[in-house]
Amino acid sequence: MPFALVALIWGSTWWVIIGQIDGVPASWSVVWRFALATPAMFLVALAMGRSLRLGAAGHRLALVIGAAQFCGNYNFVYRAELHLTSGIVAVMLSLLLVPNAMLARALLKQPITPRFLVGSAIALAGIALLLLHEAREAPVGGKVLLGIAFAVIAMLCASFSNVIQANETGQAVPMESLLAWAMLYGTICDVAVALVTSGPPVIPASLAYWLGTAYLAILGSVVTFPLYYTLIRKLGAGRAAYNGVAVVIVAMLISTVLEDYRWSLLAAAGAVLAVAGLVIALSARRPAA
Repeated sequence: MPFALVALIWGSTWWVIIGQIDGVPASWSVVWRFALATPAMFLVALAMGRSLRLGAAGHRLALVIGAAQFCGNYNFVYRAELHLTSGIVAVMLSLLLVPNAMLARALLKQPITPRFLVGSAIALAGIALLLLHEAREAPVGGKVLLGIAFAVIAMLCASFSNVIQANETGQAVPMESLLAWAMLYGTICDVAVALVTSGPPVIPASLAYWLGTAYLAILGSVVTFPLYYTLIRKLGAGRAAYNGVAVVIVAMLISTVLEDYRWSLLAAAGAVLAVAGLVIALSARRPAA
């Protein structure tokens, strides 16, 4: 259920982000998102009776997660969508399963099973077909290579924070408290990046903008990140990253209903392969802690 809930929510956020970068600097949109999410995450931690004390090691970890996940990842994702369609960015971010599995092997000593490798190969073939379909249906202009570079950097930032939060220090502190402090540190980094790259704060007057920001902050961040990080700890970083594959399928289904997305044989084949790979990889033996 947490896996499905995260996929459903994150699958819808790609379309909301488009409205957040229309006339508003990407960096300031990231700031407003986590300026709303951070106090909400602290309230969740307090409501659940979690101690907000992390200790020096816990705060260092929260700072690293905040800088990588809530600053680096989102700043590069929002910038990638300036140069690429949201579909292509979503598909590229679904490749997270590769660095997640490799980093988990290197940093957490989690084994990579043969079944996971087979499932990953099938899913990657499906993702490649989806990426090809998106490129054909919605050709992008401008600085395409720059957009691809931003998406890859965003993926690597997310992967690093995904894996590092599951280390011994992260396991020893309450998840909600760790995320609250990480979001706070990330927001501070976001403000610094926005001031340097985009100048003084830009505060939109549109109600639709702030409703979208609230959706991204509360559902897209406060609700989903505790669930997703818990999935990483229970399933292993590689298998949990398959949530990104499910997110792409959900995003395409939502687009079919709301934006008249037209399926092609290429897209359907890619979706089938991606889901088949997901099922095979998730049926692999749970990695040792």
